[in-house]
Amino acid sequence: MLDLADAKEIWHGDIDETFADAQSSPGPRCTPTVDGDRVYVQSCRGELRCMETADGRLLWHANYVTDFGAVVMGENGNSQGASRHGYSASPVVDGAALFALVGGKDGAAVVAFEKRTGRVLWKSQNDEPAYAAPVIATIGGVKQLVAFTVDGAVGLALEDGGLLWRIPLKTSSGRHVTTPVVVDDMVLVASHEIGMAGIKVTRNSDGWQAAQAWRSRESAVNFSSPVAAGNYCFGLGPNKNLFCTEIKTGRQAWSKEGYINGGAERSHASFIAMGENILTLTDGGQLVLFSAKPEAFKEIGQAQVCGKNWCNPAYADGKLYLRDGRELVCVDLLP
Repeated sequence: MLDLADAKEIWHGDIDETFADAQSSPGPRCTPTVDGDRVYVQSCRGELRCMETADGRLLWHANYVTDFGAVVMGENGNSQGASRHGYSASPVVDGAALFALVGGKDGAAVVAFEKRTGRVLWKSQNDEPAYAAPVIATIGGVKQLVAFTVDGAVGLALEDGGLLWRIPLKTSSGRHVTTPVVVDDMVLVASHEIGMAGIKVTRNSDGWQAAQAWRSRESAVNFSSPVAAGNYCFGLGPNKNLFCTEIKTGRQAWSKEGYINGGAERSHASFIAMGENILTLTDGGQLVLFSAKPEAFKEIGQAQVCGKNWCNPAYADGKLYLRDGRELVCVDLLP
C-alpha cells in the first residue's frame, strides 16, 4: 500500500509463493479488488486473501487448491487456462458478495463468498477458469454475473449461481483473456483463435436464449481487453492495429496501425473509455488519446510515460497510475 501523494509505503504483505513461467515476469497477475475498508488479492496459485486497507491485516483467506480441489499444473502437458499460466482473473464485488473464478471440483467453477467473512454462499458450474475477469451486468432486466471461461461464455444468477445462459467456445489452450464487454443485450468476448464473438442474449416467456450473432477474425484480440463507447468497441487487433468495431454487427469501422511495438503474438495495449475519447497505453509505454468516433481514427494527443509494459493502468481523480518493468508511475492528466 502506497501513499498517493508521494508513493511512500504505508504497509506491505506477502500473498503466496512466487509463480513464474515462460510467458512473463513472476506473478501475482491480478489487480487487487478494493471495496471500502478491505482489499482482496489473489495469487497465481489460487490463494485469495481479504485484508484491511488501513494496515494490511489478514481478515480471511481461501485457497482454491486445498479448499476446492483446483489444480495448478503450470506449463505441463495439456493444461489449459489458469491451470497452465496461473490465476489472472481478478474477483469482483457486488453487494455483500465477492465472486471468483475458482475452477474447483464438484461444481466450483465460480464461487460466491460473503465478502466480510469468506463464507461460501454458493458454487456453480464445472468450467475451467481462464484469464478473463468476470463482470456484473444487467441483461434482459436481470443483474447477473458474466464470465468467459475455458469452456465458453456464461451468465449466472447472482443470488444462487443458477445458469441463465451459455455459449460454448473452445480453443486449443483455453487462452481466453479478454474481459467480457456487455452493451444492452450484446456480450462480446474474444481470443486469438476464435476472433471476436458477438453474443446476443435475450429473455422471454420460454426463459433465456443466447446465440452467436456474429464472429470477426479481423477484430480478433489476443490478451488486451477491449472497451465500449456508445455502440462501438475499441481494441487491439491481430495485426498490431487499433480498431473500432460496431457492437451490433461486428463490422469494423476503422483500423489503424503504427502504435504498437511488440511482435503480433505478444503485443499489448490497454484501453480506458473517457467520455467521447479512448485513452490507450501501448506496450512501448506511449499514452495515446484518440476520438471514440466511428467515422475515422483521429489522434488527439500522445506522450511517452514509461518503458516496455503489459500494464492495465488505473485512473482516479485526474491521475493515471501505471508501471513498467522498473518503476511505478503517476501521470497527471488534467491541464
